[in-house]
Amino acid sequence: MIRKLTFAAALAAATVLSGVASAKTFVYCSEGSPEGFDPGLYTAGTTFDAAAHTVYNRLLEFKKGTTETEPGLAESWEISDDGLEYTFKLRPGVKFQTTEFFTPTRDLNADDVIFSFERQFSADNAWNQYVPGTSWEYFSGMGMPDLISSIEKVDDMTVKFVLKQREAPFLANVAMPFASIMSKEYADKLDADGKKEQLNQMPLGTGPFAFVAYQQDAVIRYKANPDYWGGKQKIDDLVFAITTDAAVRYQKLKAGECHLMPYPNSADVEAMKADPALKVLEQEGLNVAYLAYNTTQAPFDKVEVRKALNKAINKQAIVDAVFQGAATPAKNPIPPTMWSYNKAIEDDTYDPEAAKKMLEDAGVKDLSMKVWAMPVARPYMLNARRAAELIQSDFDKIGVKVEIVSYEWAEYLDRSKAKDRDGAVMLGWTGDNGDPDNFLDTLLGCDAVGGNNRAQWCNQEFDDLVSKAKTSSDKAERTKLYEEAQVVFKREAPWATIDHSLSVVPMRKEVEGFVQSPLGDFAFDGVDITE
Repeated sequence: MIRKLTFAAALAAATVLSGVASAKTFVYCSEGSPEGFDPGLYTAGTTFDAAAHTVYNRLLEFKKGTTETEPGLAESWEISDDGLEYTFKLRPGVKFQTTEFFTPTRDLNADDVIFSFERQFSADNAWNQYVPGTSWEYFSGMGMPDLISSIEKVDDMTVKFVLKQREAPFLANVAMPFASIMSKEYADKLDADGKKEQLNQMPLGTGPFAFVAYQQDAVIRYKANPDYWGGKQKIDDLVFAITTDAAVRYQKLKAGECHLMPYPNSADVEAMKADPALKVLEQEGLNVAYLAYNTTQAPFDKVEVRKALNKAINKQAIVDAVFQGAATPAKNPIPPTMWSYNKAIEDDTYDPEAAKKMLEDAGVKDLSMKVWAMPVARPYMLNARRAAELIQSDFDKIGVKVEIVSYEWAEYLDRSKAKDRDGAVMLGWTGDNGDPDNFLDTLLGCDAVGGNNRAQWCNQEFDDLVSKAKTSSDKAERTKLYEEAQVVFKREAPWATIDHSLSVVPMRKEVEGFVQSPLGDFAFDGVDITE
């Protein structure tokens, strides 16, 4: 059972922002509720912020503000000459959090690392289906079950991963949220007590903040981990005040009811910059928004139909209406700031008359379809409903009738994975490790069908290119292969690419130490509040 706490009680138990107290409380007005608290089970940034970047650590971490990896729970590692063995030496003396619901009796060791990964790729593992229907979407979508031959305990503080083939982004991959390291001792206790489900409800890790309580769709509370191997945080209490409406988040920020918010309405940004009580960070987002057709369902199984619909979408109008210009129309499935971006590709021109004729030539008449619109703001799509309405209007001009549908965020993500899903689903992606593979293979590879590959698109030519690219250690060769893969993507059009957006993070002036992440993370270790 998830421990409950009302939002009012959370703030009362903490510190009002303007008040004087010995404890420092940081309030983050988050944009949505986490799907759960086990990072291995999910792919959404909302969930990663609430679990992976607060409670947990990984073998490697991304250096603040970059996509470079650095030592995390592993203090060092070695790679064999053939590139097939990665041996990680664990950091000694790392303690798991002590909470009201569990007191650990030992430090981190190799058993925890092996447990954290084996549950995701071994169907025989007792934890593989502890949440019924679990697909380990990220782990599976990246082809990890086919990549890892074995994980071996060399000694208590040394773990060796043996791979079946070279994997250029492997070190970056183990720094990603799905690779968070859990406590096997805690899992064993839950198993013995018949409470396995609590691993996804009451998380416990080695990270900077320990979980305290969660009230569904309202508030999450954490406290600084006094035994954190990276040192106790300067803030004592961390509160996620779940606030789905961007305008309400802004009002709370102005009123001093929260210190930092994500995903502001573009129309509010200039006012935020002019407010002396606030400061605003900006950078190019490593992201893409897209509309994924279900390529297994007629008539979207025809490339001619998908190309016609793409030509009917006025992407510039979406950028103008939703982002006030703080985004650019997308032509490729990776952002232009990422290496291997294919500049030579020409985008589909906006041409409703040509689109209408293409549908007629494909034998498609009186088409009715659903367009799915996300219920929450994301960095790559601040207002999915508005974007869907614009697409609805665009499609109406070529005789295609659109019904806009949506669901609660966790349900939206779950339903949109279905292989028999109808229509086209709006989603997007912010890179999790700075490698093109994290977009091209994770979102469009054959292994990701039924998971992150919402287009259900398995194209062997494309798959062979991205699979070959990640086995090469030659960046020039990888670049060439990824450029070719983007040509195939554009020719086959499993998505309508929509935009790449600017990442904007407003906060109170008194916030210090927050580093904007190119990966779109909201992590609060190292953050302080000045007087």
